[in-house]
Amino acid sequence: MAMNVATRLFNADEYYKMAEAGILKSGERLELIGGKITLQRAEGATQRKFTVDEYYKMAEVGLLNEDDRVELIDGEIIQMSPIGTRHFKCVNRLNKLLSKLIPDNLVVSVQNPVRIDEGNEPQPDVAIVPDDSDAKHIFPKDVLLLIEVADSTYYEDRNIKIPMYARAGIPEVWLANLPKNTIEAFSNPVNGSYTEIRLVNVSDKLQSRRLPSIVIEVGKVLNI
Repeated sequence: MAMNVATRLFNADEYYKMAEAGILKSGERLELIGGKITLQRAEGATQRKFTVDEYYKMAEVGLLNEDDRVELIDGEIIQMSPIGTRHFKCVNRLNKLLSKLIPDNLVVSVQNPVRIDEGNEPQPDVAIVPDDSDAKHIFPKDVLLLIEVADSTYYEDRNIKIPMYARAGIPEVWLANLPKNTIEAFSNPVNGSYTEIRLVNVSDKLQSRRLPSIVIEVGKVLNI
């Protein structure tokens, strides 16, 4: 990872359980060091990456459970930061407000995973997606607007997640920066980068490029 984020550590029992479940393959040269699984190669040791399928297999065999606050980013299982009071209040306000502003054929998905590719399944705070009760997963093509609410995680969100969303072609992403009391709005991804970035302050309104019916007062959302 490019930034200083906490990866999920494993103990020896979990390590062997992964091997028994076939998550770790017999032909891999692996070691468990300091709770991290390292892959030994001729060019040196690297951290063993996981796929989305392996990630879900861990949940199936009890290595991860619904109380684990984790997400899969660049093949690493990342411990998500605890949700602070201001963070969850902001998410709740967004959920209530957006639910009133979107068409009936859309729904507000709160802190549910989005399957980006085989090595990435983040859990954004908010995503506006089609109201499809039969869908098993949310994919980038389904997301019309995605919102991350950041306090201590701003730099990780800005430098890891936003570029990942751009590469996946998600048309619009908002990043609520709680410490700075601003929202950054990213839109129009071209060749893996957002070509339009708007910085919106608490005294202003923000309108979605993808869903024009969504217009918010930034100060009210951030509770300023």
